[in-house]
Amino acid sequence: MKKIINDPHDVVPEMVDGMTRSYPQYIEKIEGTEAVVRSDKESMKGKVGIVSGGGSGHEPTHAGYVGKGMLSAAVCGQIFTSPTPDQIYAAIKAVNQGQGVFLVVKNYSGDVMNFDMAKDLASMDDIPVKEIVVDDDIAVENSTYTQGHRGVAGTIFMHKILGATAQQGASLDEIDELSHKVLPNIKTIAVALSAATNPEVGKPGFVLKEDEIEYGVSIHSEPGYRREKIKPSKALVEELVGKLNDEMKLDGNKKYAFLVNGTGATPLMEQYVFANDVLNKLEEFNIKPSFMKVSNYMTSIDMAGISLTLFEIKDDKWLDYLNYPVETIGW
Repeated sequence: MKKIINDPHDVVPEMVDGMTRSYPQYIEKIEGTEAVVRSDKESMKGKVGIVSGGGSGHEPTHAGYVGKGMLSAAVCGQIFTSPTPDQIYAAIKAVNQGQGVFLVVKNYSGDVMNFDMAKDLASMDDIPVKEIVVDDDIAVENSTYTQGHRGVAGTIFMHKILGATAQQGASLDEIDELSHKVLPNIKTIAVALSAATNPEVGKPGFVLKEDEIEYGVSIHSEPGYRREKIKPSKALVEELVGKLNDEMKLDGNKKYAFLVNGTGATPLMEQYVFANDVLNKLEEFNIKPSFMKVSNYMTSIDMAGISLTLFEIKDDKWLDYLNYPVETIGW
């Protein structure tokens, strides 16, 4: 294992310190935690707080999306490990402006349990809290850390939509209602070329042969649905877009947003080759994306691979929220 780190057990606090010290205009650390909150407190006054978080190793998720127009705070757990309820609760308290706090949780058992416990702690302090559990991964239903579908890169679209809505003054109930309207329209699927290596473990989460890939692998190296020989980008796109079409029935008369997401070790050059093939494939459906982004948005440390997220835009306001300006590290 070759990593640019010090002690493997200090990676998360040192990373959080590095982020907050490098970008003090956007984020600051919540004392006594590995959570970050917006530096621009003025932007949160009178607004519903939007909080997310999860295990570290997925950067820029989640701390990279804290800032005006997006998340109010993010909680960084240990690598691939859910943050503790007390750290989540500290983030809730830090962003509570009297209008309530909304939690965006990825569907992993530990995340759901710990965010729910933090929500209970907040209720004892009379802080209104609501949540959405994101389950956008269509690859498999039940997996290593989940009951139901996993929460992956589509969570970033939820951050963006709800962050913009909150910034414009929506109430907690309005944000809650919107989140449940948006969720069924976000779907993601991925392919991995190699596994992530957790620095605290020192070895890959699984092993693929040099010429092998696996479809449907998730962000903690949870297994997917099929392994086969490596194929050209066009063939990968056929598989992933085909699965999304099976799920969502692509239609040239509808509006869509797409997120091409590198999983950590995939060069942008390859991501753009893949994106070009996606756009060519979409032309077969007479689809021209209304919104598209290509980069590393939710990684898995150093996993080589790529995910594709589709978001059907059923309301023009949703597109406005996607285009709403933000001040963050990662968007």
